[in-house]
Amino acid sequence: MLVDSFGRTATDLRVSLTDRCNLRCTYCMPPEGLDWLPKPELLTADEIIRLVRIGVERLGITEVRFTGGEPLLRRELVEIVTASAALNPRPQLSVTTNGIGLARLAGPLADAGLDRVNVSLDTLDRDTFVRLSHRDRLSDVLAGLAAADAAGLRPVKVNAVLMRGVNEDEAVPLLRYCLDQGYELRFIEQMPLDAQHGWQRENMITADEILGALKGAFDLTEDDPRERGSAPAELFLVDGGPRRVGVIGSVTRPFCGACDRVRITADGQVRNCLFATEESDLRTALRAGASDDDLVERWRAAVRGKKAGHGIDDPTFLQPSRPMSAIGG
Repeated sequence: MLVDSFGRTATDLRVSLTDRCNLRCTYCMPPEGLDWLPKPELLTADEIIRLVRIGVERLGITEVRFTGGEPLLRRELVEIVTASAALNPRPQLSVTTNGIGLARLAGPLADAGLDRVNVSLDTLDRDTFVRLSHRDRLSDVLAGLAAADAAGLRPVKVNAVLMRGVNEDEAVPLLRYCLDQGYELRFIEQMPLDAQHGWQRENMITADEILGALKGAFDLTEDDPRERGSAPAELFLVDGGPRRVGVIGSVTRPFCGACDRVRITADGQVRNCLFATEESDLRTALRAGASDDDLVERWRAAVRGKKAGHGIDDPTFLQPSRPMSAIGG
């Protein structure tokens, strides 16, 4: 198992398939984009599949989520999902995506064994979408959500980040839309993971503010907290249930004490925390002919050094040098 020095066990693996993205969301990267990783530095499909296999068969991983960048840009995505679904024991498989291209890929991914998707949707207004992402692709995202639902990738989960002066008034419209469509909405506090390092706490819409806005239009009651486990979202029943909405207060309501996640970047580095400032290199060992046993020990050592928390409130906190697009959510 992947156990850290505080007794937490990592069972949820996030695998970044690429650092590239076809949007330029302001909380992630600048309008001009970033310098992408050279292709030789990216893990190959075979290398990704091998690491997922080791994680599942040798290290107790039960959930695998493919992220980016934008994972739908990875040409071998269906192949990677197919191989992962064939593992024994079979892990739960999901993809976090911006939804562009999902209308075309939802069916093939479902056939390959994908269980569900998380789709980013921060606004229902076309002009605001363009302002946020610097691309006019809202209709593609909405089509992707509908295709995922039609393909049976349920529950279709929607991730939304609210930003002051941009889309802070869309909490209620987003929830109404998701309730109407049968999607599960999760609001996420904006985190200090932008490439520009421009994040400021005072500009962040907090979990309390989000809940305050929602309670003005809906009757929210806290869902059974015992069911939350290590899940990052605090869940609330909407108007008595069974429909629910989640709020992920990564900054103001951290859940580090129950964290069960570990990440592999697109270039084969283990990150034991989203906000880690150090990484552990598996790619070099992979390409040098390391055995599965060797990779297992390297991976265990990387997780063993995980800190107690992300430390955002600590005066010495340093934002990771890599932005979210390069880390993988």
